[in-house]
Amino acid sequence: MVRLGFIIGFIALLGALLSGLAAYRVHDQELALDRIALARAIDVHASLVQDRSTERELLARVASGLFRAPSVLKPNMLEPLRSAIYAFKTDFVVAAWVARLRPSELAAARAAIAAAGFPNPEIRDTSDKPIDPASLTQPIDVLMDLEPRSDETKALPGRSYDDDPVRNAMLARARVEKRSVASDPVPLLRDNGPIGVIVAAPVIPEGATEPVGFITFSYELASLMLTNDDLSLFSVALKDPRKEGSELVANDQGVVSTRMTTPDGPAPSATRNVSFGGRDWQLGYYAKTNSARRAEQTAIIVAAIGFAITAMVCGLFGYVAYNNLRLSREIQVRIGFERRLTAVIDELNHRVKNILAVIQSIVTRTLRHGSDIDVARELLIGRIHAMSNVVSLLSESQWQGVKLKGLFEARAIPHADRIAVSGPDIAVSARAAQSLSLLFFELASHSDEGLSLVGKHPHITANWTVTGEEPETVFRFRWEEFNTSEATRRPDSDFGLILLDRVAPEALGGTAKRYFTDVSYVYELTAPMETVVDMTERDRTEKLSQPVQPVR
Repeated sequence: MVRLGFIIGFIALLGALLSGLAAYRVHDQELALDRIALARAIDVHASLVQDRSTERELLARVASGLFRAPSVLKPNMLEPLRSAIYAFKTDFVVAAWVARLRPSELAAARAAIAAAGFPNPEIRDTSDKPIDPASLTQPIDVLMDLEPRSDETKALPGRSYDDDPVRNAMLARARVEKRSVASDPVPLLRDNGPIGVIVAAPVIPEGATEPVGFITFSYELASLMLTNDDLSLFSVALKDPRKEGSELVANDQGVVSTRMTTPDGPAPSATRNVSFGGRDWQLGYYAKTNSARRAEQTAIIVAAIGFAITAMVCGLFGYVAYNNLRLSREIQVRIGFERRLTAVIDELNHRVKNILAVIQSIVTRTLRHGSDIDVARELLIGRIHAMSNVVSLLSESQWQGVKLKGLFEARAIPHADRIAVSGPDIAVSARAAQSLSLLFFELASHSDEGLSLVGKHPHITANWTVTGEEPETVFRFRWEEFNTSEATRRPDSDFGLILLDRVAPEALGGTAKRYFTDVSYVYELTAPMETVVDMTERDRTEKLSQPVQPVR
């Protein structure tokens, strides 16, 4: 059983180790795969944003290259470019022509805007307040034409961007650097309009050094940089170039808002830079799911499956092993029972042969030629009764011995109630019990004459002592019949004399003597205690009587 427990424990330990190792490997693999997938998705998104930005910047450059500024201000100056700018399909919000006008050109500009059909041709600032040409000393940038035209966009031409900090800074940089330039994020069309960026490309005629105006395209920031698939692994945020520690993010409806970042807040999983309008834009990517937690959950599931399989294997192995062990024990019990049964049968045969031999001897000696048939019959019945009685006593004790005093209490001993018995209540062996039972019967059966003289008063004493130290202790038995003489005592039979003088002493490995005193008849028996008790026989009998135990 201990070995089975050790094997099951070893299997459980091995299964736990393998489950833990599998969970550890799955955790690392899931984490690595998630990181690889996230990094790849981020790279793809950044590449798409870069491609979109490049296309839109290219549109501004192409439009500025195709634009031919007339020598005089004309209405609908974007008309020749309409087909070209719509062919790019770059989903711009507004495409506009911003002319750089000297104070003397403001009246002509007003006429051109009115001729183009715009409702408010006045040259004004961004708050729609008219500008006095006399107050100007330098050229100003005025919106002259735009596409597409709608009720909302038609009100924009005629505005000057010199007082707009974002647009003015963009146009000034484009004028100086003479290339397309993007603005900071700014509301488009109106103050509460969608957040977007504007890219301006300067228009420089041949032979000139200064631009005469700018072609501008405005784009919503959400669709340009922040849009993403709903099932994507991450959300996108744009670092706000206008304010340190803030980001621009778009919701599911594409509405862009600003949020502040803190040092102890979540950091982006990755950052990427894209170039647009002559500047770098930093995109931050935040994973929508916690890769580490997801890997841990997967590892826990794998470990749980491994532990469950280990438990099933251990349970199955334990069940099979236990059944095999139980079957093996049953076989061992069966074999042990058969061996014990064989030993019991052999022992029984041996003891039956001994009893039959004793009975045969009793019958032969009792019924010898010339004996009185009535006396012989009485002695034969008494001796066989004594043998039967001691066998009954031994059977009750499972042949492990009989208390010596119990032999005197038996009905097989004549006049047992008139015998004074004294001595330690020792248990004698089966062999000794048989000899002593016949011995007591012979002694008591020949004392009838003396008993008749005293009536009910005890006149026979039987006592025994155990003397000496282990293992040399000696058993001493003394039988004494008072008021008996050689003349009054019944003579012993031949069988009785043989039993008293030779059979009983030899069976116990001792010596005996009998004699008459002036007032009594005495029989003494001395034998080693080890033969009287015979522990070897008792141990053997006890082993035969014990239930068979399986070998562990």
